[in-house]
Amino acid sequence: MRLKLVPQNTSFDFFSRWKAWLGISGALMIVAFVSFMLQGLNFGIDFRGGTTIRTESAQVIDVGAYRDAIAPLELGDVSITEIFDPTFGPDQNVAMIRIQAQEGAEAVSAATVTAVEQALKAAAPDIEFASVESVGPKVSGELIQTAVIAVVLAIGAVLVYIWLRFEWQFALGAVAALVHDVILTIGIFSELQIRFDLAIIAALLTIVGYSLNDTVVVFDRVRENLRKYKKKDLKEVLNISINETLSRTVMTSVTTLLALISLYILGGDVIRGFVFAMIWGVIVGTYSSVFVASTILLWLGVKRDWSKPSNTSGNQFANIDA
Repeated sequence: MRLKLVPQNTSFDFFSRWKAWLGISGALMIVAFVSFMLQGLNFGIDFRGGTTIRTESAQVIDVGAYRDAIAPLELGDVSITEIFDPTFGPDQNVAMIRIQAQEGAEAVSAATVTAVEQALKAAAPDIEFASVESVGPKVSGELIQTAVIAVVLAIGAVLVYIWLRFEWQFALGAVAALVHDVILTIGIFSELQIRFDLAIIAALLTIVGYSLNDTVVVFDRVRENLRKYKKKDLKEVLNISINETLSRTVMTSVTTLLALISLYILGGDVIRGFVFAMIWGVIVGTYSSVFVASTILLWLGVKRDWSKPSNTSGNQFANIDA
């Protein structure tokens, strides 16, 4: 007996309330924008600047013990990760501690570094600081600028790709869905004040790719059905296409979420922000592929010139397989 999350033959009408879906998405985007403007993001060390300390010890590293030892110093955002390298000896245990820049200073002071070292000796008496490096606000500002450029270029590349593979209406629908996903993800990080660092930028780019994959699957079926059902109106063709790909969309999203939820629960604090962004991105990406991208396509309409042979619909790139 096979597990089926979606019945084999569905006939849901996804566009009976298409204005409501667009209204909900628009309202959520406005809330996200207002939250971002009022609260901003809780930038991590990558964007704020701070100090990175590389420690070495013969004792096995206990991240929890390190964190408890530093907590009384009240240094704000502190990130502790253990570093694994096959070249390390059996008694070489290395950790990376990142401390945010303190208010009124570009980096952690020498006195604070000494206090951190003394605090950590309670957890690991033989601990040594192999290196101490600071990142100033100028470098952090450049990282923010680079991150924004990366996301914008990714969305721009999607616009060109979908335009070449399908038509401009499909491209605008796909990009609208991606912008929707990115804005809502940034909005929830702003609203909940979850730490926003370079790992979240990586998550945003991954969300763009995941959402695009879902959207292309739906759009590819739409293009096939536009040729197959030449007399049906666009709304009906879109409904048929989404219903035909619904099982694949739901199954892919659920299996991805199962893995991500496991990582969120068991993966520890280091990757929790990244995994949360991915979980949220999968949910809103699946939603936008069905209710945003397709609705925008319905609103814009598609040119259906059947005076040409079917295999010339689209443009010269229309029949290239991804």
